[in-house]
Amino acid sequence: MASTQQPASSGSDGQRYATNDDRKRKRMESNRESARRSRMRKQQHLEELMSQMTQLQNQNVLWREKIDAVGRNYLTLNAENNVLRAQMAELTERLDSLNSLTRFWADANGLAVDIPEIPDTLLEPWQLPCPIQPITASADMLQF
Repeated sequence: MASTQQPASSGSDGQRYATNDDRKRKRMESNRESARRSRMRKQQHLEELMSQMTQLQNQNVLWREKIDAVGRNYLTLNAENNVLRAQMAELTERLDSLNSLTRFWADANGLAVDIPEIPDTLLEPWQLPCPIQPITASADMLQF
C-alpha cells in the first residue's frame, strides 16, 4: 500500500497566512475608514449646499421685494407724468386762447402787441437748447 504523504506544514506557511490575514484585515479597516471619511465629506458638502441654497433663496426674496418696489415707484411716477402732461396741455391751450383774445383786443383797439409764441423748450423740456452736461448722482439716491 502506498501511503500518501502530506507535506508537513512549516511554520513559514502559517506565518504567511497570518500575514495575509493581517494585511486583509488592515486593508478592510482602511477601506472602512476611507468610506467613513467620504460619507462625512459628502454630508458636509450637502450641508454647505443647503446653506447656500437658503442664502440664495433669501437673496431672491430681497431682490423680488426691491423689484416690486421699483415697479410700484415706476407706476406712481408714470401716473404723475400723465397728470403733468394733461395739465401742460390744458395750460398750453389756455395760453393760446388768452393770446388769441389779446390779439383780438389789440386789433380792435388799434394797438400793436407782440405776443411771443410758446417756446418749444417749454412744450418739450427733454429737448433743452443748453449744452449737454452730465448728471451726477450718488448711490444713496438710488436706494429705497
